[in-house]
Amino acid sequence: MLPNRIYIIFKAAALLLLLCMAAPAFSQHLHGQVVDPQHTPIVGANVIWQGTTTGAVTDGNGNFGLSYADATTASIVVSFIGYRPDTISVAGKELITVVLQPATNIKEVVVEGQLQRLSAISPANSQLITNRDLEKSACCNLAESFETNASVEVSTTDAISGAKQIQMLGLDGAYTLLTTDNIPTLRGLATPYRLNYLSGTFIESIDIIKGMGSVLNGYESISGQVNVKLKDPDKTERLYLNLYGNSRAKFDANLNLSAQVTPKWSTVLMLHTDHLGNRVDRNNDGFMDLSLGTQYNVYNKWKYEHKDVMSEFGVNALQETRLGGQMEYEKREPEGPNQHFGTESGTDRISFYNKSSYTFPGKPYQSIGLITSAAHHKFNSLFGRRNYSGEQNSTTARLIFQSVIGHTGHTYKAGLSYTHDDYSERLSDTSFARTEQVPGAFLEYVYNNSKNLTVVAGSRVDLHNMYGTVFTPRLNVKFDATPNTIFRVAAGKGFRVANPLAENTAALVSSRRFVFREALQPEQAWNVGGSFTQYFELGGRPGAFITDYYYTTFQNQVVADMYSTPQLIAFYNLKGRSFSSSFQAELQYEALKGLEVKTAYKYYDVKSTYNGQLEQRPMIPQHRFFVNLGFATPFDKWRADLTTQYFGLMPLASMEQQHNADLSMRNSDQFFVLNGQITRALKRWDIYLGGENLLNYRQPSPILGAGDPFGPNFDASMVWGPITGRIIYAGLRFKIN
Repeated sequence: MLPNRIYIIFKAAALLLLLCMAAPAFSQHLHGQVVDPQHTPIVGANVIWQGTTTGAVTDGNGNFGLSYADATTASIVVSFIGYRPDTISVAGKELITVVLQPATNIKEVVVEGQLQRLSAISPANSQLITNRDLEKSACCNLAESFETNASVEVSTTDAISGAKQIQMLGLDGAYTLLTTDNIPTLRGLATPYRLNYLSGTFIESIDIIKGMGSVLNGYESISGQVNVKLKDPDKTERLYLNLYGNSRAKFDANLNLSAQVTPKWSTVLMLHTDHLGNRVDRNNDGFMDLSLGTQYNVYNKWKYEHKDVMSEFGVNALQETRLGGQMEYEKREPEGPNQHFGTESGTDRISFYNKSSYTFPGKPYQSIGLITSAAHHKFNSLFGRRNYSGEQNSTTARLIFQSVIGHTGHTYKAGLSYTHDDYSERLSDTSFARTEQVPGAFLEYVYNNSKNLTVVAGSRVDLHNMYGTVFTPRLNVKFDATPNTIFRVAAGKGFRVANPLAENTAALVSSRRFVFREALQPEQAWNVGGSFTQYFELGGRPGAFITDYYYTTFQNQVVADMYSTPQLIAFYNLKGRSFSSSFQAELQYEALKGLEVKTAYKYYDVKSTYNGQLEQRPMIPQHRFFVNLGFATPFDKWRADLTTQYFGLMPLASMEQQHNADLSMRNSDQFFVLNGQITRALKRWDIYLGGENLLNYRQPSPILGAGDPFGPNFDASMVWGPITGRIIYAGLRFKIN
């Protein structure tokens, strides 16, 4: 069946290619590599168009790409701490190599990049996870791509289904806008397993933006944006093979193939499959520690470039099946006294996007572009004796015009957008359906005095067919007090329509009943915050100190109340306060040549009003520590990485508690998680060996009432720590550049 589906997908891709041959596109691009005098690639160098704040950060091979549409002059500025910045004319060039010379004094350096790829040119508080960072851990999928980054947490939602979610600024992943190549994706009903739907081998880099972000990407972002940049057809390896296996008998196979088909056309085909068929129960509670599953994932991207025209489109098809539950559970067991508890899910997804634009001749600062996307997502799942199924069909379109006001110190982007979402869900005998149609308009103005101040002010107005007019203002300000001292301030509003079933599937793995007390209204929140960044040199080696604080307050929120009454989860609109305070302090330093140290402390104060009482939100630690050590020998022949995380106490809402006036709660334990990996690089091969949860810490009794899974006290949703114990893995990568 699968080969027929793949044949249909590629046939559709070929047809789409013919349809898009005449599509206008973005603009001609400049590609290059930044190296030191020994021609060793420099990772994390900043390359920006002179006189602008638009640029790129070099990847794990020192490569970068820029669009001439963003240029105001035909010169670029290249910089990296410890090296002298250089201004280079690139008129008429498409491919260059930049050699940076070591600096003898840090004062000679205009610092715009740093360890761990901190962005010093972005007005927003942004960090970049490069391809090299991704290779520091297994990174089989997006869920495992944040292990060496302190800004984003990934947690398991329950002890049976295998679903994971991210957290940012103390808020659930639903409040973080996930985009691929700056196109919103994996929204709505895809939320429960969306981190598994992007293979790590598809990813070139990940940009993490705290705060509201740009109005160009819509109104849904509240806590931040995670933008996943996928492999670029004309910059990625000609061949990339990755094979992975671990001690739980999970196997991954990945193959990327790219080709320059003609001087104007390039393509990349990315294939991924993974399989886990081994049943393991190390804590002897009668349930599998990990859900079984198989996934097939195909992604094909095409790119066209010619003079002032560029077009890019891609198609993605995915099929996944999962099975979890008791060790003896078999698929679709009949109901009865001897029935075992199990979870099942089957997902079929196909999506498509196109990005096209035209740059006006003689005006590299002025362009017009069209971005469109479409997705079909369908799933069927079973949680014990409850069936949950759904289907989502979505289309989006954005028309963007970019130009200047007088000169390039004043630029703006204006445009129109349209979003169509058609949802249908069914939980047991209850159906839920809605259709959202949202036309909108947006304007974003950028002021840059070319010295030390950048202001980005934007707003959008959307006409929601169900909820009326939605106004979304946002502001980002960046001030460079010195070349090494940067202040940022951000404020804005977010709006989103919640999907309470898809966003709370963990509660389905329990005996809780789902109760909707009233018609749910859209969620609205304000986010205000800022950051301080100080670059420094100590003992001749570079470092950076970063601290930030963000406060999010909800005007309305869909409350998922598991506190007030045992044995149910009640959904209702917020009546009272709900807020999140997030503080983070981070220190990065090159302690020795080749040894990078990153340490961070995070404090969260996240509260919501439950049944008239303000309480800490469950499953969120108030205190968290993070330490990452990365070491590489000259020429990267050996690389080693070690990450330690400490998680403080978390409040829990237990099925066993009794209803009382003060809603008293129990807490989780405190614990540490240690991950590590070592890599040996050969000519074209990388061989890696690593371990997750090396201290073998496991949450005691992650499943409450495991002996009676259909009884009133069964609950597998209170997962606050690791449940699988130590995992050892190994793999190899083969590349032809």
